[in-house]
Amino acid sequence: MKLLDTMHRPLRDLRISVTDRCNFRCTYCMPADVFGKDYVFLPHSQILTFEEITRLVRLFTQHGVQKVRITGGEPLVRRDLEKLIAMLRDVPGVDDLTLTTNGSLLKRKARALKEAGLKRITVSLDSLRDDVFKAMNDVDFPVSGVLEGIEAAAEAGLSPIKINMVVQRGVNDADILDMASYFRGTGHILRFIEYMDVGTTNGWRLEQVVSAGEILARIEGTYPLARVPSQYPGEVAERYRYLDGAGEIGIISSVSQPFCGACTRARLSAEGKLYTCLFASSGHDFRALLRSGASDEDLSEFLRSLWNARADRYSEVRTAEMSAAPKVEMSYVGG
Repeated sequence: MKLLDTMHRPLRDLRISVTDRCNFRCTYCMPADVFGKDYVFLPHSQILTFEEITRLVRLFTQHGVQKVRITGGEPLVRRDLEKLIAMLRDVPGVDDLTLTTNGSLLKRKARALKEAGLKRITVSLDSLRDDVFKAMNDVDFPVSGVLEGIEAAAEAGLSPIKINMVVQRGVNDADILDMASYFRGTGHILRFIEYMDVGTTNGWRLEQVVSAGEILARIEGTYPLARVPSQYPGEVAERYRYLDGAGEIGIISSVSQPFCGACTRARLSAEGKLYTCLFASSGHDFRALLRSGASDEDLSEFLRSLWNARADRYSEVRTAEMSAAPKVEMSYVGG
């Protein structure tokens, strides 16, 4: 049975974090002063097994989920991840199986992921300048390593590849046009993401947000664009094509132009908690049910009760008090 929440939004998209660990320390996601060498990550025993994840996906598809995205942390640090991909590939109802990665391990993982059944991939890349990119990932990882991963993914057939750039004023906003120029004509889709107040550790400030309108204006000043219709209900990126036929870009404007009213996403953390909003302060524990012998009907009823009561629309009603309140970290639910 398909589900609708209190705003009549269906459940269509499930983002699954397979690990809370990451080999980067991006300043807007896992700042090193919080996630340092002494930070305690989840022990393996507390993380959902591949079998547990697959069981939940089977149940979620029965309630409307069609798209599954694997996230982290950095999902490619999870050992044997391609085995999970192969398990999810065979779940009836999963029409779109994709993954978001920082690209650092993609060069050696891309072909195995494709052979396991992964359809598409999204790669995070915030600048083409090594000094800026290294400062943002905070582990001295070079741009070339990510670009090699993107090339390997393209060669493996994981396409179209989406490239995500989180734009922060005074940090990497000077690279907007360079990024657009580089990926034009490649067949890849560059997406610019407004810097969001996810979690409580990244020191978010509104003045650091470069709005969708400003991003668009900077690009259109050099490369004329035209709006492209959404591909499906609830698509978060506004799409634009280059008038000269060199491809398209997307802009995700959660801060300046919220899209809560069409949100169809749920997020499952690595330890099995379901979050019905990216900005939620707490999740709902599916792992406890799984490991206490709950039946499929028990799990389905729990999901129904959560989604039917869902009223989240954080970005549409964002206030100073809400922004300051504790929220789940992006690295915990994969953005």
